[in-house]
Amino acid sequence: MMMPSIFRENLFDSLMGDFGFPEIDRALYGKNAKNLMKTDVQETEAGYMVDIDLPGFKKEEIQMRLDNGTLTVNAAKSLDRDEKNENGNYVRRERYAGSMSRSFYVGTHVREEDIHPRYENGILTFHVPKEQPAAVEEKKHYIPIEG
Repeated sequence: MMMPSIFRENLFDSLMGDFGFPEIDRALYGKNAKNLMKTDVQETEAGYMVDIDLPGFKKEEIQMRLDNGTLTVNAAKSLDRDEKNENGNYVRRERYAGSMSRSFYVGTHVREEDIHPRYENGILTFHVPKEQPAAVEEKKHYIPIEG
């Protein structure tokens, strides 16, 4: 069974309220900044179909890693803003960077070659296979009788 490793979208929701830098979030991630990494998981007979919304990201900015049964999706983006006056001197120079990550325990039976991610129109889609029960080998053990 897939389970997210985090249970809240934003650790600081209750502490910070709506404080933050909304203009930076919009510049980095677009108008859907608060809806990042929304994930849909659909169970099928063979496994789980996973869709993760990553609006505004390029394929090169997304990484997936499988480590000891934990599948982690990382997305990172940066933005540089330089403003100069008419003399060519900097009036403002800022750099922003943002990243997000989501992890799922998928089981130790899953291998990297079992997952075939596809990124189209801001949605990362992949399939995670279920663990297939191992066939029980039936062996007949006879106990020798003495006498």
